[in-house]
Amino acid sequence: MEDPNRPQRKMSTAGDSLYKVLGLQKGATPEEIKKAYRKLALRHHPDKNPDNPEAAEKFKEINNANSILSDENKRNIYDEYGSMGLYVAEQFGEESVKYYFLMTKCWFKALFVCCSIFTCCCCFCCCCFCCGKCKSAEEEEDFAYMNPEDLEAEIRDQDAGENAPIVIQPHAANGTSEP
Repeated sequence: MEDPNRPQRKMSTAGDSLYKVLGLQKGATPEEIKKAYRKLALRHHPDKNPDNPEAAEKFKEINNANSILSDENKRNIYDEYGSMGLYVAEQFGEESVKYYFLMTKCWFKALFVCCSIFTCCCCFCCCCFCCGKCKSAEEEEDFAYMNPEDLEAEIRDQDAGENAPIVIQPHAANGTSEP
């Protein structure tokens, strides 16, 4: 549980503060990360510092940094996009991180607005055919309602001369089934 008096950290896109927690430079090898983690974990372990509440908090920070930097996928996301990238990966999945950052760039937003204006549509469907705004009168079809019984009679009349299978239940003139 987080301390309500502690200020909320801003998410970075630099991706270097976890390395600083472990006392390393960005681009450290997995062996260097493991060695630095063990050294700091032993120094700040709550069992070795029972009277120091800050040691437990520092130990949590060290464990968090190690868990991210030891995982190759998380480390790659962190190195490229920082803690904001890790947050996006947690919310939307690791595959969507690069698309999220692509869509937040100014040039992408400008492209989206321009395409929306030029096509008069937000889904870029080329001249609004999905919206129906540009549909010509020739393309519009008149669909008249047809009673299902009339449709069955028409099919029956077409198949009358042929040996077609019966697809409807025969009815007597009074509305009951024939024997």
